[in-house]
Amino acid sequence: MEYGQSIKIKAPATIANMVCGFDILGFAVAEPYDEMTITLKKEPGISIVHTDDHQLPTEPNDNVAGVALQAMLSELTMPVGFDVIIHKHIKPGSGLGSSAASAAGAVVAANYLLGEVFNKESLVQFAMHGEKLASGVKHADNITPCIYGGITLIRSIFPLDIIPLQPPPLFVTIVHPQIEVKTADARSILKKQVYLKDAIKQWGNIAGLVSGLLQSDYALIGRSLEDVLIEPVRSILIPGFDEIKERSKSVGALGGGISGSGPSVFMLSRSLETAQLVEIQMKAVFQQMNLLHYTYVTTVSSNGVQLFSA
Repeated sequence: MEYGQSIKIKAPATIANMVCGFDILGFAVAEPYDEMTITLKKEPGISIVHTDDHQLPTEPNDNVAGVALQAMLSELTMPVGFDVIIHKHIKPGSGLGSSAASAAGAVVAANYLLGEVFNKESLVQFAMHGEKLASGVKHADNITPCIYGGITLIRSIFPLDIIPLQPPPLFVTIVHPQIEVKTADARSILKKQVYLKDAIKQWGNIAGLVSGLLQSDYALIGRSLEDVLIEPVRSILIPGFDEIKERSKSVGALGGGISGSGPSVFMLSRSLETAQLVEIQMKAVFQQMNLLHYTYVTTVSSNGVQLFSA
């Protein structure tokens, strides 16, 4: 541990829920990602500076990176502090794990500067404090792949039980319409009770999806990408959702759905060529609506937060 030392990181965007796996499945993507620089200081306290235009709070108690670092500092006996510089490329409210990137990136970088005193599971627990600030719930389906990379299954939150999965190569097409869907609002409209028959179908899809990923069975992955509980409710918040899904599958996408709580929509494909065809279809839907949007053609990334010399 060296006071005054700095580290730069890239924190990846993540896609939570993975259609049927509400709050338990998520994966990291190669793009977009946030950039952060964190410096260890001897003086207690956390200072935060944003170099982007999103006008996020810089008071540590009101910032997801700040509260995650506070949770970490509460477990230390030494009086240290951190200076944090954040440049967000993952737009807040996009459904692409913006808050998770800030919280996870901060604790991974801080842990490195402290000499790797905490394991990955502890880092997830610290970063979950940021998710609670952002959405009111300590969910880990964005945080975990952001730290571990790849696709992760959260078998349990209390106690935390994380299972990294080993998927086959998957290409990801994402469209982000320029509307805002707040996670807390998207959670508030969910049904409090579900029919047993729907729950059984959902369990089958989750088991099928995990099995398909582990067995590199693309056909099983495709037919398991179905959500009968959350998507029917949340999709009403995203204009053109049903058409995007239909047109994407018509050109070969395995399937997909809402990224996190939206408004971004993602589709998985077996090849880059198919993923690019999906992008064309996504753009066409929003162009018809004259709705500003951004698209990404990327991959499921095996990398979580990456460290670079400052």
